[in-house]
Amino acid sequence: MYRAEIIANQSVQDEIITLLEEHIPDILYTIIPLANGRGKNSYKMGNGTWPETNFILVSYVKDEDLPKVRAIISAVKKQFEGEGIKLFVVKAVGSDPLTSGENRDGRSNFSESPSDCGAKAES
Repeated sequence: MYRAEIIANQSVQDEIITLLEEHIPDILYTIIPLANGRGKNSYKMGNGTWPETNFILVSYVKDEDLPKVRAIISAVKKQFEGEGIKLFVVKAVGSDPLTSGENRDGRSNFSESPSDCGAKAES
């Protein structure tokens, strides 16, 4: 599994989402709808001087879906040259040990009682 982060101009958001959902029907993602910042060639600050803004899409994708994500972003970049569309990918290392109940070595994170974790009841 991989974490894919797409940062792009808001003008291409619908195109990217449509293609991802069309080619990876079970894709799950989170969108951060407004991202301001400075890229390699321009600022996107959403103000009078630099009026454009970006969005960020974050998705955890299966190994077999990663080539599809890369191909989709490559195609959108060719269609919308100069929009600063970026894809960042990192290997996801297991699930979150705080919510899954297990450490990476398979041991439980959850104690049987408060004393097991050093907690003391207040009097």
